[in-house]
Amino acid sequence: MAIDLQSHAAQAPRPAPLQARRASLRAGQGISTQERMLFTERLALLLETGMALHIALDTLARQTPNPELARTIAAILEEVVGGKPLSYALSRHPEVFPHAYVNLIRAAEAGGFIAQVLAQILEMEEKQEKLRATLTGALAYPAFLALFSTAVVVFVLMVVFPKFAELFESIRDQLPLSTLVFMTVSDTLRHYWLPLAAGAAALAVLLARWLRGDAGKTAIDRQKLQLPLVRDVFVQVYMIRIMRVMSASLGNGVSVLDTLQASRETIDNRSFHDFLLRVEERVTQGGGIAAAFREEPFIPLLVKQMLSTGEETGNLALVMGRVADFYERELARRIATVSRMIEPLMLLVMGVVVGLIMISLILPIFQLSRTVH
Repeated sequence: MAIDLQSHAAQAPRPAPLQARRASLRAGQGISTQERMLFTERLALLLETGMALHIALDTLARQTPNPELARTIAAILEEVVGGKPLSYALSRHPEVFPHAYVNLIRAAEAGGFIAQVLAQILEMEEKQEKLRATLTGALAYPAFLALFSTAVVVFVLMVVFPKFAELFESIRDQLPLSTLVFMTVSDTLRHYWLPLAAGAAALAVLLARWLRGDAGKTAIDRQKLQLPLVRDVFVQVYMIRIMRVMSASLGNGVSVLDTLQASRETIDNRSFHDFLLRVEERVTQGGGIAAAFREEPFIPLLVKQMLSTGEETGNLALVMGRVADFYERELARRIATVSRMIEPLMLLVMGVVVGLIMISLILPIFQLSRTVH
């Protein structure tokens, strides 16, 4: 494979801190994850056919329909033609290529198997996208059902209920409690909808600001790892992400510290970041990864046992890959089970609400009919 342009003398710089990287991500919003995956797949294919790296990059730069990605590839090509390693050129664009991506390419340059590692990166990112799609799909239908049901209830209270409320005034003292409550809610919504909407919007803005602030993010991240049912889901998601990166990185000769740093950047949770920092500190002091994981209460026992076995046998990368596969299957089953439970539960709740509204309308009608007769 003709990749002689890649000198390994220059080392890629360390990535910027988390806040700086988040700011840089905004500069690369025109390049999606799917487009990066397509670039990775096409570059791996061209290199596997024996094409030189600089020719492959030039071909991709000319054939890429996204202008921003084309400019990024052209900048990478310029660095490579200038004698810089591919990993260094990629590290100049952290908004597109994360630290784990760069580390794996740097390790591949030392071994001369870039095409193979690109295929591994593509497989890893495809699994991450599949996980993201699974989570999104599991939440989409319940969220739509909740919004639609809420809209139906609001419509009934604001449009349908007032038409009957006028008929019920003559027997107001005989109305059921539920009817009186819904009449009060209906009147409040009809006469004060503008202040209520403004108040809800203001509350949403304040809540969004709090969530974007340090205090809000820290509180939410902490709760993700403490609440009983929520914790299990998020820990599994985090385990899948970091174990995928660590397995691929350690399996291709990336140092443990670089692997931990790259893994930390895949998780947007400050509490989990602190945990991985403690793991880095333990490794720096001469300890093992498994020992650091054993000290954390929220890490599942299975992970602790598997990592201990991996360190003892010298197959840590393989074991981490197996852990990621296991939790990916487990999470898919859990999400499917929860989705099957949430949908009928929400239908039941909304059915009860709508049924209560209907009963609150029908019973007064019967009462009014008896009064007339």
